Amino acid sequence: MNYYNVTVMARGKKVQDLLKANNKLEAKQKAMKKYPKGMVLKVVEGETPAEEKLQNLFHAIKEQMTKKDISLHSQVAAMRQLAVMTNAGISIHDSVAEVAKNTTDEGLKEILSKVADDIDSGHNMSESVEPFQDRLGSITLAMIQLGEQTGNLAESLHKLSDILENIRDNIAKFKKAIRQPLITLGAMAIAFTILIIVVVPKFRKIFEELGAELPLPTRILLDIEYLFSNYGLYVLSGLVIALFFLRYFYTHEKKFKYSMDKLFLRIYLIKDIVFYSSMHRFFLVFGELVRSGVPITEALETATNLISNDVLREKLESVQLSVSRGSTLAQAFHDTQLLENMLIQMIKAGESGGSVDAMIEKVADYYDMKFQHILDNMSSYIEPIMLAFIAALVLLLALGIFMPMWDMAQAAKV
Repeated sequence: MNYYNVTVMARGKKVQDLLKANNKLEAKQKAMKKYPKGMVLKVVEGETPAEEKLQNLFHAIKEQMTKKDISLHSQVAAMRQLAVMTNAGISIHDSVAEVAKNTTDEGLKEILSKVADDIDSGHNMSESVEPFQDRLGSITLAMIQLGEQTGNLAESLHKLSDILENIRDNIAKFKKAIRQPLITLGAMAIAFTILIIVVVPKFRKIFEELGAELPLPTRILLDIEYLFSNYGLYVLSGLVIALFFLRYFYTHEKKFKYSMDKLFLRIYLIKDIVFYSSMHRFFLVFGELVRSGVPITEALETATNLISNDVLREKLESVQLSVSRGSTLAQAFHDTQLLENMLIQMIKAGESGGSVDAMIEKVADYYDMKFQHILDNMSSYIEPIMLAFIAALVLLLALGIFMPMWDMAQAAKV
């Protein structure tokens, strides 16, 4: 929920109030209820009060310390079991309760037990899963909603399992691809730290005896050594705290998240990973929704909500708006400039031939192919960055240590 600044004309005076609501319409309704004889003049989104931000921060710290992570492997297995059991005619409540009983993942067991209790209280499955959307994933909620809309929950759960398996495999491939570069980077960091802590202090005494002005690389090395020797633990703690706050602000501050998402779409390699993975997921779910008979505007809304990057989601929301106003799907995507012309032509052909779902599936396959290509060649993409980083470290060490010694040799000759 967000906060909205509501301006109301009540008793001949303008009154401004900060109300918490899901959207502007709900904020307006709350204002009308609070000021029954007043007239709402303006509703604009406002800032969250500082007290609540502080409460959210403490809540996030507590949640991070107590939250039980859910294994994607366990989630895939659970969804697969639910699909089989519901397809066999077992009630959804009994299916969820049985899977919760059998799973070994404590976090998933806790969630599924609560979902089973909510279903037993009269809620449908999507309503019961929605509070755990941040832990189970938006795509899980979307596919369950699709199953309830079409009346074929078992098929949707099967499809969800396939999608989650694809995500799991991609994550495994990504981890495997970056394992070697990370090991190399870690080894270089350890070696650099040892050299700074052990070797540089010995040269410091020699350099201090010289009394001459030291070159810039040497001063940088000495400053780093001083920082590591005297404030090493503070630096490490500061980095950990900074990473936590970055994650917190990225999750809770919309403007900060939007700026970071825009930055991600400009950074080498990261921009392609974010773009191709997001577009593949969008078209995968969008095509499945259209194939199941969901209206295009609703399918666009559901698929767009799965996109975590705010910049991409904003552009995809404009597609939904354009289509709802009567524009063709191909033209709406063309206006965003997200898709290549070849893909636009494919969607246009699908609209003309009445096979939009088939063409959307082809577009999803295209983005999956591009994403898989990046994963398969991750090492070759990262190598230039690693080489440049290693070369910079070696150059700094060499220049920092040998330049003053070279100056000493020159002075001795004179």
